[in-house]
Amino acid sequence: MTWRDVMCGEPRAQDVGRTVALAGWAARRRDHGGLVFVDLRDRSGLMQLVVNPERAPAASELAKEIRNEFVLRVRGEIVARSPETVNARMPTGDVELQVDELEIVSRSTPLPFQLDEDGVDETLRLRYRWLDLRREKLQRNLRLRAQMVGIIRREMDAAGFLDIQTPILFKPTPEGARDFVVPSRLHKGRFFALPQSPQILKQLTMIAGFDRYYQIAICFRDEDLRADRVQEITQLDVEMSFPDREELLSLVERMFAAIWQECLDIEILTPFPRMTYAEADRRFGSDKPDLRFALEIEDFTDATRASEFEVFAGADAVRCLRVQRTYSRAELSALEDVVKERGAKGLAYLVRDAESGEVRSPIAKFLSEAELEVLRLEPGESLLFCADTWESTSRVLGHLRLHLARQLGLVDDGEFTFVWIDEFPMFEWDEDEGRWNAKHHPFTRPTDDWRDHFDVEPRAALAYAYDLVVNGNELGGGSFRIHEPDLQARVFDTLSLTAEEQRSKFGFLLDALAMGAPPHGGIALGIDRTVMVLAGEPNLRDVIAFPKNQAGLDPMSGAPSDVTRAQLDELGIALVEEPP
Repeated sequence: MTWRDVMCGEPRAQDVGRTVALAGWAARRRDHGGLVFVDLRDRSGLMQLVVNPERAPAASELAKEIRNEFVLRVRGEIVARSPETVNARMPTGDVELQVDELEIVSRSTPLPFQLDEDGVDETLRLRYRWLDLRREKLQRNLRLRAQMVGIIRREMDAAGFLDIQTPILFKPTPEGARDFVVPSRLHKGRFFALPQSPQILKQLTMIAGFDRYYQIAICFRDEDLRADRVQEITQLDVEMSFPDREELLSLVERMFAAIWQECLDIEILTPFPRMTYAEADRRFGSDKPDLRFALEIEDFTDATRASEFEVFAGADAVRCLRVQRTYSRAELSALEDVVKERGAKGLAYLVRDAESGEVRSPIAKFLSEAELEVLRLEPGESLLFCADTWESTSRVLGHLRLHLARQLGLVDDGEFTFVWIDEFPMFEWDEDEGRWNAKHHPFTRPTDDWRDHFDVEPRAALAYAYDLVVNGNELGGGSFRIHEPDLQARVFDTLSLTAEEQRSKFGFLLDALAMGAPPHGGIALGIDRTVMVLAGEPNLRDVIAFPKNQAGLDPMSGAPSDVTRAQLDELGIALVEEPP
């Protein structure tokens, strides 16, 4: 028996007269006084079936039992729809199948939700993920993901990169997030870690002489979740020996241009513009700026040093956003709530009426004519200020900028603006631990200007690192790596790792670096995040087949789940606290 000759979404007008078999799910059933219409669905689309009792009495009788999500096999003739019943919204809308044979292959219990139902709770959708995945949107997203990964592999293979698989069970390494640890049964009391990334392993492939490596790698990070963050991520991991930055960035640009062209039929112009971290922070308050709209941050720190308004005069930085509209007090109060979400104490403002030219603000009386002149506030404009540390003004105004863009309709969802951000700080200070952390990771190379004295001025040192950003989304980042063992040890020293910790955690890497390590560098690009941007999805979990929920749980399988006392004993593990 042939289950199907064609997919449900394939028949067209030129197929009229063909007798074919189809198989799929009943998406909808309609009984029109004898004639039964069924929309049959598979991953390719929908096909309308017509079951006519005069043509197929046995099939017509069986069709009375069909319910949504029954699995059917049918055989019949493709016929043209009458002009008044053509459905232009369906690719198969010019034709339908007159059923001669019908088989109910599998039945469905009553559904916990309908596939076309709006407002279904996410936990319920994840609990029945196999059902949720039948929805057209998720089918589209996963097809898009598969298409994108195919393009990536084609481009990487064409550029001479080898697909090399690295271990999932590895050594715990401090690279930012918490590790997921896995107990060893054979070596009780010792643990593997699931890799946060194959960072060290891909460096070792370069030292091993493979020259060009890539992998579609699954990475694990035990961190708190958001709509755009999950604990299991998939990334394109890339590394090359004797790296040429222009060659590497050009390869990535060609690959993304091909993805956007083939997946969305959108031409992306290359090369992508470049911007330093300092410029992105100064103009947009973010290291992943959305460049689809202007609305840049303006700096009036120097102009307000002698201001009678003490908040301005005493702040490390006074910066603002200039908005081409006037706000009411109620609207300004709502915006103040927005900035308080990012730690601002309040929102200072100046509003100039469009008709009278009058300036409205509680702080206006403290500002001199000279200050107002420097601020250049035109009729119909508002200035929204943040006065604090530089870092705080960036955090607050960067967040407010995105909020205003959505509120004012400045964002074109059909536009894609790519940008490279480079010259990142090499380190960032951890107030809680009282030490420096690596901004990217501890194997990132300092720029040539900072190679000899990065450890003298860690706060100012710059790294040979770069991120790819589109529409305010960081798609990935990379760097050139340290290939000299003495330079790597100096970085570890700056991160307050003792000589014993360096040997314990990274001894094998230091040994490898001492045995003829070539210069090398690469990049890691988020597969999930890129599909999220391609599909226009706000939720990362909707581009992953079987994700955890926002609490890190799997409502479908119940993971993480209990294990038996016998399993714990076998692993040499005792629970300090019993699970609830």
